[in-house]
Amino acid sequence: MAKTKVSKVYLRRQVSHLTERQHPWLFSGAIGKVEGAPLDGEVVGVYAADNSFYAWGLYNSNSQIRVRLYSWQEGEYLESSFWQQRLQEAIKLRQKLLVNDEIDAYRLVNSEGDHLSGLTVDRYGEYLVFQFTSLALYERKDLIIETLKEILNPKGIYLRTDKGIGESEKLVLSDGLYWGAEPEDPLIINENGIKYYISLQTGQKTGFYLDQRENRKAISKYVQGRTILDMFCYTGGFSITAAVNGAREVIGIDISEPALKLAQKNRELNRLENKIEFEKEESFRKLTAFIEKGKRFDLIILDPPKFTKSKGAVSSAIKGYISLNELAIRCLNPSGILVTCSCSGRISVEQFAEIIRIAALRNNRLVRLLEKRGAAPDHPVNLQSPESEYLKCFICHLQ
Repeated sequence: MAKTKVSKVYLRRQVSHLTERQHPWLFSGAIGKVEGAPLDGEVVGVYAADNSFYAWGLYNSNSQIRVRLYSWQEGEYLESSFWQQRLQEAIKLRQKLLVNDEIDAYRLVNSEGDHLSGLTVDRYGEYLVFQFTSLALYERKDLIIETLKEILNPKGIYLRTDKGIGESEKLVLSDGLYWGAEPEDPLIINENGIKYYISLQTGQKTGFYLDQRENRKAISKYVQGRTILDMFCYTGGFSITAAVNGAREVIGIDISEPALKLAQKNRELNRLENKIEFEKEESFRKLTAFIEKGKRFDLIILDPPKFTKSKGAVSSAIKGYISLNELAIRCLNPSGILVTCSCSGRISVEQFAEIIRIAALRNNRLVRLLEKRGAAPDHPVNLQSPESEYLKCFICHLQ
């Protein structure tokens, strides 16, 4: 690439402050002019208005993220060896982080968190699941996949798509087996001594909420002898963990019938048929019904889906989170524990803390934050990209 003339993208003078951030996304509105005619997926050089070098990136005229940035060193070119090295660095980090034989499902590449914006790779036993959210990286999929095949020798590779990515990146994708053997459906994984059935073909995200692994483990010390309500329980991750660690009663609620069928199989897989009850219901409606019946719990888990994807919807999302937490607190016994989560990247940690404070205040309850948690460490956060710190998990004590 060093010998090839590349197109230049110039920042608007009014956004010169961006050169101090190294954020991996360069939006179309920050661009002053483009010198040359870059094709979608091609490497471009990004320059400040004064013609000083800023970064190397990959161009996409169809996306609001006009350029995804990967290197801020002028002498570091986006050639094959660059991508191979980034992938190797991501794998080495997981080898240091994950030395527990009781875990065989984890994230290998975390997009912005591994300085590979637009690529997510998860490992489930002998299978790899790829999710491309960048047209430019998808065009380099052969290099990326061959590199990980050589390092990890998987049994099979599966592709999963992110909802809405086709429209935002003009990327035509479909779920399915890319290489190797078709994974069993469902497939069994191990997490902290607990077995789970998962579906790589139809499960949410790439098959399981791997980012909540350490948070599932964290609730273990709070559940002994307690009554547990797991809202938005999906396939039963928190519910199974609670029951295995001595909860007296566990109720899991979700609106998805396929998810609940897998949750029931997970209950049977771990021989917990008499300890967990799963029910299909809309969560707000179910919490309201519990309040009306006077049903209370010692510990409640809230792990709802993302409430907002756009900046304009943040205000309504905050109202939704307040309402949800307010209902849950009304179902919580005195000295109860609330484990409440948000996976909305546009809701900050500070905003989420304020949400819990308001919900407690409206119930005239005193709240103490016991643990402020996030995603598991195999989901590293890029501090230059606040959006990558999307998952918040607060463990609170309510008087």
